[in-house]
Amino acid sequence: MQPSSDKNLTAIEKEAIYRQIIEYSYEPTIVHSNYKVLYINKAGAEFFKADKDAIIGASVVDIFTEEYRELITERVRAGTEERKIGELIETAVRRFDGTASDVELYSHPVLFGETEAIQSVIRDLTGHKRLERDLMELKNEIATPIVPVFDGIAVLPLVGSMDGDRCKQLLEIIPVKVQGHHLQVLIIDVSGIYNIDGVVINYLYKINAVLKMLGISPVFTGLRPELAQKAVEVCPDITTLTTKATVKQALRMLIPTK
Repeated sequence: MQPSSDKNLTAIEKEAIYRQIIEYSYEPTIVHSNYKVLYINKAGAEFFKADKDAIIGASVVDIFTEEYRELITERVRAGTEERKIGELIETAVRRFDGTASDVELYSHPVLFGETEAIQSVIRDLTGHKRLERDLMELKNEIATPIVPVFDGIAVLPLVGSMDGDRCKQLLEIIPVKVQGHHLQVLIIDVSGIYNIDGVVINYLYKINAVLKMLGISPVFTGLRPELAQKAVEVCPDITTLTTKATVKQALRMLIPTK
C-alpha cells in the first residue's frame, strides 16, 4: 500500500505531523491564531516555566512585557491579515513565574492543520545579556583608573557616555578603588563625559557624599560651560560641590609651592 500523498492527508493528520516535527525542537516554539496560543512545544513550556495546558489558550500578546505589547500586536496583525513574515527582533517576555527574560523572536505564517496560524520561535538571550553586562562592568572598571599624582592626591578621569547603570557602577567601584591609596583628596575629572543630566548630577552628589564619609575630599574638574549650564538647570545646588576648571588648577590649589 502506497503512503498517502500530502493532498490526501486529513487536517488532523497534518496537525499531528506538524506537532511531531516541532515538539522536540530545542528552541521554544509557539503556534497561535487570533492572538490565542494553539500549541507550544516541550522546550517552550519549560522556558515559560508552566504546563502546556496553562499556556494553550492564553493570549500570545500577554506573555510579552508591557513595553513590547503594542509592537507584538502589530506583528501578529500583519502576520494574520497580510501573511507577512515577522523579521528577527529583540524583545522581552514574562514567564509564568513572574520573571522576565530578554529574547530574540522570529515568526512566520503556517498552516496548523487547516487553520491559518503563526509560528513564533523564541531564543533565550538571558545568558548572552548577562555576559554582555559582565563584560561592560569589567570594561568600566578597567576604564576607571585611580591615578596617584602627589602624596595623598589622586585623579579619577571619567570618559564616555554616562547613564544610570554606569553611574551606579561608579558609586560601587570608586570606594573600592580608593582603598589602599591613603588619599586625602580625589580629583574627579569629568571633561571626557559626553552628556550630563539629572541622573548623572544626582550620582555626582552621592559619590561626593560617599568620599567625604571615607575621609576623602572630592574636587570635580572639567565641567565644560554647556555642561555646567545644564547642571545648574537640572540641580541649582551643584554649586555646593568643590569644582575647578581643570585638573591643573586643582593641583595648583592643593599642592604647596616652595
